[in-house]
Amino acid sequence: MNELEGTTGASIMGMGTAWPEHRIEQKDVSTRLAQALEHEPDARRWAKRIFNQCGVETRYTCEPNLLEPVDSCRYLPFTAAEDVPTTAERMGKYKAAAVPLGLKAAGQALQDADVSPAELTHLITVSCTGQFLPGLDVRLIQQLELSPDINRIPLVFQGCAAGLKAIQLANSIVTTDQKATVLIVCVELCTLHFQPSAKRDDLYAASFFGDGASACVVGPSGTGRNECFRLGRGHSVLLPDCAEEMIWEVGNTGFDLYLSPQIPKLLGLHLGPEVARLLEGSGLPEIWAIHPGGRGIVDAVQKLYQLTDEQASYSRNVLRDYGNLSSVTILFVLQSIRENYSQKEDHSSGIALAFGPGLTAELLPFTYIPAPVANQKSVSHGIQ
Repeated sequence: MNELEGTTGASIMGMGTAWPEHRIEQKDVSTRLAQALEHEPDARRWAKRIFNQCGVETRYTCEPNLLEPVDSCRYLPFTAAEDVPTTAERMGKYKAAAVPLGLKAAGQALQDADVSPAELTHLITVSCTGQFLPGLDVRLIQQLELSPDINRIPLVFQGCAAGLKAIQLANSIVTTDQKATVLIVCVELCTLHFQPSAKRDDLYAASFFGDGASACVVGPSGTGRNECFRLGRGHSVLLPDCAEEMIWEVGNTGFDLYLSPQIPKLLGLHLGPEVARLLEGSGLPEIWAIHPGGRGIVDAVQKLYQLTDEQASYSRNVLRDYGNLSSVTILFVLQSIRENYSQKEDHSSGIALAFGPGLTAELLPFTYIPAPVANQKSVSHGIQ
């Protein structure tokens, strides 16, 4: 782990997070789902159990119809086929909600980093829950008044690991060119793809995903400017024999998700050698930023490395309060870590982990950089 060698390298300089105004209470949605499944007792019992055990208490959605009574909600099981929102309708809702959420998170990140839009050289946009052209990157350039010749890099349809992939890419860009400054904006509106189905796969997917946006600014380290986390040399890996364990495909009524219940077990089998390769013989770090792709994933990583409850708490708290936000989530976790460490005066080593279809694992070492006392300011954007 070489993230503090010399002054060249890349750091996350500022972060921002945002979520829609409509709040989903897990107990409420579980109750309404039970009503919709009144003639399917087996599905009702299974749904109640999974909703109660998945580690989520609240989530947020851009779709107010999800909060409506059973007889008027278009996303619950046994909705008439002609009333179920089509993919085109869901993409329209995505386009309307994604831009303002992305703008809010981006604005916070720029302010937190004390970086002006004119200083940005690259823009990385990330999403797997919607598409439109001209895309999110174009809208952000127009509304943030970024340079029209900024280098745009959209990461589209890459799944939950893409937020950390974007940070890895920005790390490479800045490490190679110390004049570069990269803005990353992730937006995911997962709840738009809830399916009106009593199938276990669909009920499971509906139990813990939420909507949100996150952003960060990555720039050169050691310049005397803001630094939250100094980034080390990470890597990506495609885990063996796992290609069918996580599937995300376009359907006629939104996108269809399959998540194998074997994913936590497979991570327990394959993650160890990759973390060992990343650490290069160094001891385990203090800070663990684990993408909470589900309660079982956090459980598996905590068990594998015998992490304390405090070390796993950042991921669990984000899952509890916001659900799985796909690519957005890792920056929510890093924001939570930063706020918890804001009163500490020492550098602390850390590792970020995220997982996506493939199965793909993204691994990145980092070091928490305490803010100089004279420059300390509030960094809270609502993460608990």
